[in-house]
Amino acid sequence: MSSRICVDPAICHGKPVVQGTRVLVSTLLGALAGGDSVETLLEDYPSVTREDIVAALEFAKELTEYQCSSYEAVA
Repeated sequence: MSSRICVDPAICHGKPVVQGTRVLVSTLLGALAGGDSVETLLEDYPSVTREDIVAALEFAKELTEYQCSSYEAVA
């Protein structure tokens, strides 16, 4: 999905992380949902860039668009 997001069973039990770090995408998303600013995340996680945070948001967006059946099959 993104070159900035890594899913590898050998890293953090296969949970999505920022490439080259052990910072979980869920950690970044949770902090943003909790009201932390991007600037706060950049200070708290020096190995993460603004582009990494955008990639984490895009990763989450793509997951929420997942569809396993067609509209016709449901109707």
